[in-house]
Amino acid sequence: MTLRKGSRRAAGFRFGIVAAKFNEQVTSRLLHACAETLTAHGVPQEDVMVVRVPGAFEIPLVARTMAKSGRFDAVICLGAVIRGDTPHFEYICAEVSRGVGQAAVDTDVPIIFGVLTTETVAQAVERADTKKFNRGGEAAKSAIEMVRVMRKIRGDVEKLESRKSSSQNRRAVGRTKQ
Repeated sequence: MTLRKGSRRAAGFRFGIVAAKFNEQVTSRLLHACAETLTAHGVPQEDVMVVRVPGAFEIPLVARTMAKSGRFDAVICLGAVIRGDTPHFEYICAEVSRGVGQAAVDTDVPIIFGVLTTETVAQAVERADTKKFNRGGEAAKSAIEMVRVMRKIRGDVEKLESRKSSSQNRRAVGRTKQ
């Protein structure tokens, strides 16, 4: 068994960040922590594009569009959905998580789900606090690691395909000499 583990150094990687404006007191903290973490891991500002969208529901479309553009090694999604008195919370959470997951599958680009889904504003603020949970920073670390993992897997697949091709060519040459 081969264990594939990614590094967290990220110089040369390009990231897209989609951040919701709704619940800005929380999302601005997530965005700040995410950007700071990318910088701390060697990513220059010019290798990061931030797009603000109205709310969490709009995140999947923009994330998918960014991933399909070929300009980013990973896309990080940041938002905060806080339960209210209506079932709206369930609808938004379900669609955002489904949409982000589907976008990653459709594009083969790591798309990181950094959208908080909490019962209260206090829980959201706590998870966006860089001194406590720092979910924005954690989303950035996940993105870095996933870029590394995907590059390793793709490199291993390319090497395997190259070996198969070479082996098939040798067998074909051997058959023509007979």
